[in-house]
Amino acid sequence: MDFRHELKFIVSERELEVIKYRLKPLMRQDAHQKKGAYSVRSLYFDDFYNSCMRENEDGIDNRSKYRIRIYDGDLSVIKLEKKMKYRGMTRKVSESISKESCICYMGGNSPGLSPESTDLQKEFYGKIRMKGMHPVCIVEYERTAFVEPKGNVRITFDKNIRGNEKIEGFLDLKIQAAPLLPKGSHILEVKYDELLPDYICRALEIGTLQRTSFSKYYYARNYKNI
Repeated sequence: MDFRHELKFIVSERELEVIKYRLKPLMRQDAHQKKGAYSVRSLYFDDFYNSCMRENEDGIDNRSKYRIRIYDGDLSVIKLEKKMKYRGMTRKVSESISKESCICYMGGNSPGLSPESTDLQKEFYGKIRMKGMHPVCIVEYERTAFVEPKGNVRITFDKNIRGNEKIEGFLDLKIQAAPLLPKGSHILEVKYDELLPDYICRALEIGTLQRTSFSKYYYARNYKNI
């Protein structure tokens, strides 16, 4: 997958509902979305120097983040991911890992390498050994996703975004976490390859949207109530 455009907006409950109403006849819902939304929980990592947080804070355009992600609390599918940003565009590498490997990473360790290890696993192993990459925070939210093959468009609404630094609870059924946005505020993300189709642009045009550089990871690490 090549780098893609990624636009973010903070939206109110009313704005979210208006845009959802417009998108429903134009785009189909994500195939993994069974009941109108699904939960996403991510465990983010940083090194001894807090490089990921500092690069985000400084607005460095060429940067990467590492995370482990689960969906709807399903521990049969656990993803190790690297998300890269370059010149305002993003790219994600994602692959499945075992629960045992996840627990090892949660302890700030690596499950080691084997002849079958992927490039991402080798890279992450090096980050752990050389730079002390370790888990630093958890982010969780409910996501509604719409997709459109033309332009490889994916539009998501992330609600009830919350976080904590209680790493040991990442695999628990439920976690306690603090909200990262004021009540009634949510995140709209628009991802696409080369061009965003005009009919989707028109559906998104409500006259009040303002782009933001909001980072769930950064807010989770800096939110005072956590």
